[in-house]
Amino acid sequence: MAKVNDIVRFLNQVGGGRVCRIEGKLAYVEDEDGFETPALLSELVVVEAAKTGASAYDRPLAQAKSKEVPAPSTKPAPPTDLPIEETPTGDVLNVVLGYEAKELKHLNTTTYYAYLVNDSNYFLYFTYFTRNEDTGEWTTRYHGVVEPNIQIMMEEFDFASIRDVNRVAVQYIAFKVDKPFAPKNPALVEHRLDTSKFHRLHCFHDNEYFDNPVIAIDIVRGDVPSKQMVIDSGELERALRMKRAADKPERKPVEKKKKDEIPVIDLHIHELVDTTAGMGPADILAYQMQKFREAMDEHKKHLGTKLIFIHGKGEGVLRKALLDELKRRYPRCTAQDASFMEYGFGATQITIH
Repeated sequence: MAKVNDIVRFLNQVGGGRVCRIEGKLAYVEDEDGFETPALLSELVVVEAAKTGASAYDRPLAQAKSKEVPAPSTKPAPPTDLPIEETPTGDVLNVVLGYEAKELKHLNTTTYYAYLVNDSNYFLYFTYFTRNEDTGEWTTRYHGVVEPNIQIMMEEFDFASIRDVNRVAVQYIAFKVDKPFAPKNPALVEHRLDTSKFHRLHCFHDNEYFDNPVIAIDIVRGDVPSKQMVIDSGELERALRMKRAADKPERKPVEKKKKDEIPVIDLHIHELVDTTAGMGPADILAYQMQKFREAMDEHKKHLGTKLIFIHGKGEGVLRKALLDELKRRYPRCTAQDASFMEYGFGATQITIH
């Protein structure tokens, strides 16, 4: 991390200078002409640490002058001519995606930062993109070159945009400049994020690459991509069908009509989501109970209505949670085992009263 009087260069644009002051996460860099340029600390690379009692330049500090600073570009920046410091273990790729809350104690109103950490001796040419769940289309949010052993901030987004990052992917190519190296296979890694974690303080954890608690995702660990995306013709065909749809309703639990038009809600998690990647047992149970409440609230005004909830046998955790919620939130409704002949074991019938 840069300090006052360090000589630095910009990570995503040409130029650099001496850090004359720091305010929060923003540093003001003075060039040789005396102009000050504000930049995020995470986008500065220290070229020479400050020397005690000595200025970085052989002249008095010029009076600060303001100048307009262009917005950071997402175009790939070519590798610089400055020497790259390598680490003994850096020939093994380790890449981490991290999400940090600007105000950790105000998760419902704060903004969030998305970082990419390149813990290796390789340059990474990469693209960071997200998928729209309604259309199935992917959107590039950042692309560029990240230097060896560098962490960069890719974007800042607000609370209302959290839903846009529930499916993320990183595609990269690793290489070195002006020196021999062992080639690495390019990879495309996809992750499904449980965006409800952004609302929970205990889901932000300490991490070796960050000063503050974050939600961290391993893209590559020890040269091994964590979860590579496989693109096939079937997936492309499904994406095209989704694109043609004018409006796609929000995904609801699978609800089938059985005998006597009794609604049947299947709470098996594979019927509710495409994948459980990134979801722990507690997250899965919370999501299933959310769908249970949605179904009950939809029918609670229709007295006499019967609902069938398929929860499976298993260890009985979901069934117990369902019955506990029924007593607490819907005390006038009654529950009984559903017909084994029609629904098999692992189904509960609830009557609305």
